[in-house]
Amino acid sequence: MRDTQITVSAQLPPSLRSAVNAKLEQSEQHNVSQRLEQHDATLWGAPGTAEISNRLGWLDVGERMLPELDQLSGLSARLSEGMSDVALLGMGGSSLAVEVMRRTLSARPGAPRLHVLDSTDAQAIYALQAAIDPARTLFVVSSKSGGTIEPLSLFEHFYAEQGGGEKFVAITDPQTPLAELARQRGFAHTFLADPTIGGRYSALSHFGVAPAALAGLDIRAVLESSREAPDTPASHEGGERPAGVWLGATLSALAQAGREKLTLVVCDALADFGLWLEQLVAESTGKRQTGILPVAQEPLGEAEIYGPDRVFAYLPDITAPAHGTHERVLALARAGHPVITIPTRGAGDLGRLFLLSELAVAVAGWGLSINPFDQPNVAQAKDATKRVLERYEHDGELPRVPDAGEVELRALLDAAPPSYVAIMGYLNPSAEFDAAVAELRVALRELTGVAVTFGYGPRYLHSTGQYHKGGPRHGRFLQLLHDGPNDVQIPGHPYTFTTLKNAQAIGDLQTLRELSLPAQRLRLEGDDPAGALRRLTTQIKEML
Repeated sequence: MRDTQITVSAQLPPSLRSAVNAKLEQSEQHNVSQRLEQHDATLWGAPGTAEISNRLGWLDVGERMLPELDQLSGLSARLSEGMSDVALLGMGGSSLAVEVMRRTLSARPGAPRLHVLDSTDAQAIYALQAAIDPARTLFVVSSKSGGTIEPLSLFEHFYAEQGGGEKFVAITDPQTPLAELARQRGFAHTFLADPTIGGRYSALSHFGVAPAALAGLDIRAVLESSREAPDTPASHEGGERPAGVWLGATLSALAQAGREKLTLVVCDALADFGLWLEQLVAESTGKRQTGILPVAQEPLGEAEIYGPDRVFAYLPDITAPAHGTHERVLALARAGHPVITIPTRGAGDLGRLFLLSELAVAVAGWGLSINPFDQPNVAQAKDATKRVLERYEHDGELPRVPDAGEVELRALLDAAPPSYVAIMGYLNPSAEFDAAVAELRVALRELTGVAVTFGYGPRYLHSTGQYHKGGPRHGRFLQLLHDGPNDVQIPGHPYTFTTLKNAQAIGDLQTLRELSLPAQRLRLEGDDPAGALRRLTTQIKEML
């Protein structure tokens, strides 16, 4: 029986209701709900369009995975037997869902500890090595294309450390370079995923399910909860509609009306859900100079500080209400900001939220008249990195990029809505730096009123990087770099991980500037990047 407690609803100012109603009426005229059920690719393009007709396997992958679960669980138990740790080496769609599940779900007693490494920072590699017992670690190399530079470079490092492939597992599409590499190097197993599912829609496929199963997470509960997604209701003007279609149509209408900054207010039990949702929304919609920018993990502020480009998605936990947050969200609606409420049952709802979000974002692509399954600008940064590395191999050094001075920094950050500031950090991810960057985000928001996002590089290149280059030309980009004292050579290549990381940063900066987008960089000096960032925040407050 349908649970009415999870009914999605919205509080919209009168000025936006007609635009939303028009889009919902259009969705009915185009039979969007029925065509989704029929896997009709012509919702987004002409018949046979590349990266549409062969990208709809996500619609029913949860149902298809459930019958395989007993076999998968048995295989996972054998592969992880005697292991104390499981280390996923991935990037973007191959890592983010697993990272969210790792942070959100509880593992069975005695299961291996799950780690996710999606960084080319040498200190992050050292941190993983210090956290695991290498002799009792199963390494999972995950890449849909099988040719992604980050997981393959990480594999070469850990393979050289291990001296053989018996403690490695691959997750990839059939007939990829990684599948062949796994065969040649004697991997313990290769999970072949459904090739009709794009990376960011793959949470319920082998890319999300297999690592979670290896680490003893309750993946059956995730898959079973996903079954509720298509029947989740949305309340609209006294009636009910399928929430996925309603959400997608509403978000696209709001974006076209100038409310394109989707600000996530998420309950504590699902606090890290935005890490995955950020890629899904940004990479799916940010193209052809349109799109929806997700603003994830931003500290919640008072209603009056937000600009007229915001829409708020509120995901409360109905099993553990947070009354203070609820009152602040109500204040946002009273101030005239559109607020969409998506009730959850906490961590147990993760599977439903994965699929519900995928449905909504696919429909938002329809509403924005774009293809939500391609990523035309992601390759730009990859190609730029390749050119920088080729120059390094020829010249023996990376191109020199000067840091921004006070004049350049003030010009970059002195902004107003609908502009946004994207902070991009090429350094070792840490809780300390997360806290410091949250302080900078709040300071910039209070000084300028603009939305401020943050992403670790190179991870964001596979996520919000698409929106940065393909979305509305509202972005201002501040790149932060920090190199630790130690480095790691990449076996088989004439460069280290620090060189690779810096090449990725330079390549992305060059790409942004080639697109005439305002972009600056600063290097954080010293042994404490969080402390250096706090000093920068003080400087910016004085400057603006």
